[in-house]
Amino acid sequence: MNVDKINKKLKENGFTDFSVRESPEGLVLEGESSNWNDIVNAGFCTAKKFGKIHVINDARYTGDEIPPMRRPELNDKAIDGLYPDVLVIGGGIVGASIARELMKWDLDVLLVEKEYDLALGASGRNDGCVHPGIDLVKGSLKQKYNLAGNRMFDRITIELDVDFDRCGQSVAFDSEKLLPLMHLSKIYFRLMGLGKVRVFNQKQLHAFEPAVREELKCGMFFPTGGIVCPYNLTIAYGENAVDNGAKLSLNTAVLGMEIEGNEIISVNTNRGTVYPKVVVNAAGVFAENIAKMAHDRFYSIHPRKGTNTILDKKTARFVNTSYTLRGGEVKKEGNTKGGGIVRTIDNNVLVGPDAVETYKKEDFTTEDKNIAAVFEKQSKATEKISRGDTITYFSGVRAPTFEEDFIVEKGRKIRNIVHAAGIQSPGITAAPAIALDISKMCVELLSECGEKVLRNSKFNPKRHGIPRVARLSDKERSALISQNPDYGEIVCRCEEISRGEIIDALNRSVPCDTVDGVKKRCRPGMGRCQGGFCGPNVAKIISEQKNIPLENVCKGDDKSGLLFGRSKGGDRND
Repeated sequence: MNVDKINKKLKENGFTDFSVRESPEGLVLEGESSNWNDIVNAGFCTAKKFGKIHVINDARYTGDEIPPMRRPELNDKAIDGLYPDVLVIGGGIVGASIARELMKWDLDVLLVEKEYDLALGASGRNDGCVHPGIDLVKGSLKQKYNLAGNRMFDRITIELDVDFDRCGQSVAFDSEKLLPLMHLSKIYFRLMGLGKVRVFNQKQLHAFEPAVREELKCGMFFPTGGIVCPYNLTIAYGENAVDNGAKLSLNTAVLGMEIEGNEIISVNTNRGTVYPKVVVNAAGVFAENIAKMAHDRFYSIHPRKGTNTILDKKTARFVNTSYTLRGGEVKKEGNTKGGGIVRTIDNNVLVGPDAVETYKKEDFTTEDKNIAAVFEKQSKATEKISRGDTITYFSGVRAPTFEEDFIVEKGRKIRNIVHAAGIQSPGITAAPAIALDISKMCVELLSECGEKVLRNSKFNPKRHGIPRVARLSDKERSALISQNPDYGEIVCRCEEISRGEIIDALNRSVPCDTVDGVKKRCRPGMGRCQGGFCGPNVAKIISEQKNIPLENVCKGDDKSGLLFGRSKGGDRND
């Protein structure tokens, strides 16, 4: 790598406050700026896209204080002294799928997550698209794992009893001059394994997606695209891992590591010190922090925030698959798929996301300017969406590297760590395939130390989900209610969720005792009223089932109490 050439390129592009030096770990970016975007763009200028030599960002941001990682207040010895074969750090879809894949082997696996539940980071804050892999660069890890993971989704979702719709993905264009090129690219896409890709002229496009704007001239349809609920899938992975013997410790933050030579000896958390033989780093936006603790930092993460809007179910009639517009005034942003209009697995419509670089790894706020910009962009594809149909907004923070590719590999300096880092879109699609390779690496590392790792003959891939009463036939519903009358008591009117479903959510192998936890698992509070009607009843059921005072029931983490105390009767608490 010619460092002099890179430094010259930085200066030519106006990044005079930065310089690069070569180190055994990678290319180290140094300097300082009060403008975060300047630091990020200097990193892009230094990086080779999809390269194996990574940019390590040591440039100092002077514009604000970078917030520290949020830590659980809990401090105990719940996992102190454990000696797992594999410690998986991170309870997103990558960490949870790795834990499940590892349980196919006769191993002692511990999955730790710093939040109170699984899928509270990027895995629970995305559009749930299972990508066909249209615009992924040949030879990149993104392409490799997306194509492999996509092919696994039908089997995985059947095994885990998670709703999945291979509805396909559409792309619309505003120039019919592109039609010859589209017919040629169709052959390429089919050779890639994207199925029977179709090219639409204007008439065919509007017959297939009637709500797209009349001025759009042509389009392509990719049948291998699909949609899933990302947090339900993550939780399903976690439940199946735990059902097969994995240990799960929530509210558990990794705080430090003891390193001897080229090996991790112990990992310190707020819930005790553990002594793993192998560590898997699947910590999302904090993967670089974990790598630094492990003395194996050879890449950097630059957080990228995206905001989505969820629309009322009545708008679903305008979206048959998921679609977006390319060309004309709508340009794909530099390092994002560009967002789109998505019919979710639960028949809402999702609009977004955008892509905004941020120095805050846990900034889940939503701002009107971002929402407005997303709607302005996507309204060029259809005039049928309206902010007036909004139910809610949410934001997530992706975890890209400067090379914009995944990192799926063993440690470069430390013998017993494996990294699953830089996982952003299409991370949901890629997760099953990434988990397969990471588990193989873990088995290889254990075998190299003389461990005899055998297949787990008792592994059960099947997980039974919570029954959705509203989707059952009259006969099936009657049979279920006759077995348990709780399924006949509707608590959430918007989503038609029964008391029985809520109780099921509270009594599964991944702990759940919060209003938001129940909401993610079976959807009370996901409808038009956003819990205005059912919220108090859900809290009451949690109180009864978990045998905790109603005023101690939380919306989410332990700082999100719903009630201040009793106002009438009982022990008054002012």
